[in-house]
Amino acid sequence: MDYIRVTKENLDKEHICCAISNNKDIQVSSKKHWMEQCFDDGLVFLKSTERGKCFIEYIPAENAWVPIIADGYLYIDCFWVSGSLKGHGYANDLLSACIADAKEQKKAGLCVLSSAKKRPFLSDPKYLQYKGFRQADISDTGIALFYLPFDDAAPVPQFTEAARHPHIDEDGYVLYYTNQCPFNGKYVPLLEATAKEHNIPFKAVHIETKEDARALPTPCTTYAMFYRGNFLTNEQFNDKKFLKMVEEN
Repeated sequence: MDYIRVTKENLDKEHICCAISNNKDIQVSSKKHWMEQCFDDGLVFLKSTERGKCFIEYIPAENAWVPIIADGYLYIDCFWVSGSLKGHGYANDLLSACIADAKEQKKAGLCVLSSAKKRPFLSDPKYLQYKGFRQADISDTGIALFYLPFDDAAPVPQFTEAARHPHIDEDGYVLYYTNQCPFNGKYVPLLEATAKEHNIPFKAVHIETKEDARALPTPCTTYAMFYRGNFLTNEQFNDKKFLKMVEEN
């Protein structure tokens, strides 16, 4: 398998794996705009040359859009191999490339969001542990911060206090999201319209800077749904799943 690094120079012509369409599609355009913001902060997007979900995206932890304290580490935003591309060792290739880059930059190691049990849109904890990652911190929601130190003396990354204990002082449904995930460009407006149609108290808060993202009271900033002040999920919803969740709550 050959891999290519997406940069400012080739961003317009390269697909971004999780949203394979043209640049006029809101999912693609919103994601690429977010990437443009982050390239100068050290964002790396490495993907397979084959069309499909096979990529790793990472950034220096000091510039990550998550409320963590992990100076000197690289933070993995997203790491995804799926469909027919699974089972060929491509995940190992991508992770090895990330590790090599981190060591070349003299980083202390890698860190990434995961959980005690596998959850949607988070890295698989079993795979991470198999590759030597350890749990560094965990929030009240069960979302954990895993890390792979290159030296046992390296400092252990951690969540901010607010992220470790997610809570907001607002009623109704409140969604915090960024454009890191292209799916938000399609599904957040859909939820807003569905909530309005069904008179559901719902507010979507679009986070547009890393500073605002790092100040959030949730370990997940790409997509974090709260209800009556409590964290509900980091899983993106379509209109039907949203209505089902509302029914259950």
